[in-house]
Amino acid sequence: MTIALHERLQAQITFAMEIDKLKRIIRRNTLIDGSRRENDAEHSWHLAMMAMTMAEHAPEGTDLDKVVAMLLVHDIVEIDAGDTYIYNRVAVEEQAAREQAAADRIFGMLPPDQAKQLRALWDEFEERVTPEARFAKALDRLAPIVANHHNEGGSWALNKVTGRQVMEKVRIIEEGSPALGEYAARLVATSVARGHIEP
Repeated sequence: MTIALHERLQAQITFAMEIDKLKRIIRRNTLIDGSRRENDAEHSWHLAMMAMTMAEHAPEGTDLDKVVAMLLVHDIVEIDAGDTYIYNRVAVEEQAAREQAAADRIFGMLPPDQAKQLRALWDEFEERVTPEARFAKALDRLAPIVANHHNEGGSWALNKVTGRQVMEKVRIIEEGSPALGEYAARLVATSVARGHIEP
């Protein structure tokens, strides 16, 4: 093995070891059965599987492989930045700066070509301009709605989140997939009707 190849492999191994930390970043949302809170690695894997199984609800021509790749990298920055609760306005205001710094450090561990490739996926997800990014973001917003709906309000109820606040997030789902947006809106309306969250 040449010195250059050894250094490249070592950088890739170092990155792989670093992203193992994603398994210990605990999110606000619980598993669908309510037994415990999920971690970021589980969340990312679950979204990638959702993308594969719900691909027919993506805009026509969407590159599914890119969506899956985006979902696998989208929360890596939370190793440094932590999980930001989307209903905490103060934390959300500070989120971009924390996550940009984390992206610089973590993706920068890779060989330059791979660092550029994975960072571009993360940037695309954050910017939400392409159909792939909008569909990926739609799934990212849909998953906690499904979990909270099946947990009698789950983290919504614990944090006194209202139906109106959740519906603001449903708009992001609609941007990526009208069908998934409609489904999410029905879940929120049902949760309100059942008294699991305030209107």
